[in-house]
Amino acid sequence: MQVIDWDLAVSTGVRLVRPGPQVSREEARHAVSELRRLSREAEGHVQEFARIDGAAEPEAATIVDRPGWIRANVDGFRVVLEPLTERMNARRSQIPAIVGAVGSRVTGVEVGAVLAFLATRVLGQYELFLPPDPSGRAPTGRLTLVAPNIVNTERELGVNPRDFRLWVCLHEETHRVQFTGVSWLREYVRSQMTEFLLASDLDLGTLLDRMRAASDAVADAIKGGEGNLIDAIQTPEQKEILDRLTAVMTLVEGHGDYVMDAVGPAVVPSVAEIRSRFQHRREGGSRFDKTLRRLLGIDLKMKQYAEGAAFVRKVVAEAGIDGFNRVWGSPATLPTHAEIREPERWISRVLHAPELPAANGHI
Repeated sequence: MQVIDWDLAVSTGVRLVRPGPQVSREEARHAVSELRRLSREAEGHVQEFARIDGAAEPEAATIVDRPGWIRANVDGFRVVLEPLTERMNARRSQIPAIVGAVGSRVTGVEVGAVLAFLATRVLGQYELFLPPDPSGRAPTGRLTLVAPNIVNTERELGVNPRDFRLWVCLHEETHRVQFTGVSWLREYVRSQMTEFLLASDLDLGTLLDRMRAASDAVADAIKGGEGNLIDAIQTPEQKEILDRLTAVMTLVEGHGDYVMDAVGPAVVPSVAEIRSRFQHRREGGSRFDKTLRRLLGIDLKMKQYAEGAAFVRKVVAEAGIDGFNRVWGSPATLPTHAEIREPERWISRVLHAPELPAANGHI
């Protein structure tokens, strides 16, 4: 039994996604070639500054268009949702076949529509969850850049294309270094996501309650409220897990923003102009765009960048980059949500306390 009709999600997303900016064949070839080259250049800059040892050997980024990003993310979602799919299959007899079949198709269309919206906005990402490679030779993660979105954004901002492309690569390369250099981090995020999914209430009555809550969230977001689907469909247990997940993702996103701006002045001459214009763009958009961002929790992600970067800046100012890197020692040294907002609490707990035992592996 499928939770989501993945083929339908892909076909819906690819059908609905808007085409990218108009570029000549030569411009497209140049953009792809330069992004691959700059992704390799960014690795050296990030490694030298971030001082996280043990990262995997770098590979040039995978460059995709908008439909390619949709397909890649569906592959990742299938891996992430596998534990929930297995549980649903174990409980197949409790769910009428027609409900399962119709539900998976409805959800497939919904996921496809969301991915079509996001596929026009995402510049790049480090894909944590890839389908397993039977040979065991493929990397467990992949740095992916969405070329048409990068070209479209640099045009909208009116910034130097080479500088902007390297700036984006610095952020995404930081994530590759984080998740391959900190040996336990990927598995920690995966286990928290699995725990979140398996904390779902799957009985029909509860699912109907969640659907009503989701409808209320949509109505609230349209009216300009703070409602979002993430909050609406959670159980109390899931809220606790999500707090931990949000804290670690706020850390890694903020660290990515901090590194891209800290490295920037030496290798991206126009970094101050890029940051200023990009920040203004993050905060803009039509009313429809803002409603969707709020509903999907994207505004929460924007807040993560700011709060996480402020945490990193404060700790680095207090203890230097090596002191900050104590954060990667083990899950016990990760900041909580409250500590991200008040870095002094993390500094007191971790930096001014006896050294906590590290997780297996090293940083």
